[in-house]
Amino acid sequence: MSEVLRVERQDGVAILELNRPDKRNALNGALVAALADALAETAGDPDVRVVCLRGSGPDFCSGADLAELEAMASSGPVESMADAQRLGDVLSALRRHPRPVVAAVHGKALAGGCGLATACDLVLARDDARFGYPEVHLGFVPAMVLSILRRKVGEARAFELVARGRRIDASEARDLGLVNRVFGADEFDGAVAAYLAELAALPPSGLELTKRLFYGVDGLSVDDGIRRGAEVNALARLTEACRAGVRAFLERVNDRPPS
Repeated sequence: MSEVLRVERQDGVAILELNRPDKRNALNGALVAALADALAETAGDPDVRVVCLRGSGPDFCSGADLAELEAMASSGPVESMADAQRLGDVLSALRRHPRPVVAAVHGKALAGGCGLATACDLVLARDDARFGYPEVHLGFVPAMVLSILRRKVGEARAFELVARGRRIDASEARDLGLVNRVFGADEFDGAVAAYLAELAALPPSGLELTKRLFYGVDGLSVDDGIRRGAEVNALARLTEACRAGVRAFLERVNDRPPS
């Protein structure tokens, strides 16, 4: 798609690789735009069942490109707001994407880079990965990701992460709820590939409906959430994947010898 973003598709998995290794994959305007385009394109591709976001070089993503951010400060509040919103739109697109989005994190995932990982549905980390929101040390704010971070780890933990700006290792990030799985460096690539393949092998309609409902109940009361769940339940029953799965299960049960 772009020199700053490599896109590869294989066996139902779309890999979006941040490709500014000399800048530790810092997020500049070109990379943010390329991410937005790639997320839109893969969302409309029925052959894509899972999306993986990763970084080239030694780090996942170091955050915003501070040189570009400094230049943007002289352009005025309107352009600065538009620039911030473009990154915010990418974070929203990660959650709105119909397929699961998995961040595969090695090295540093800091500031906006940590925000990118946090906005993904699932996070797999190499044991040397480091996460953090150090913006407060620059008088800055991890603003766009706050609403997602609070949902993922809870208010007290989220506030401590952004107020202290401390870097944490992969194990602590897992304990806090930022990371789902941690793998050793020697097994990381193989474990990520196996994890993605397992997701890609699942019925896509089931995954898509699950993700849509999972985020769709945000802000709903318990009763409204249950009603929304009933609607999705009824819709899932009508999909060919669900009907085939039920038939296969019944056939296995009926073929079992009596106990």
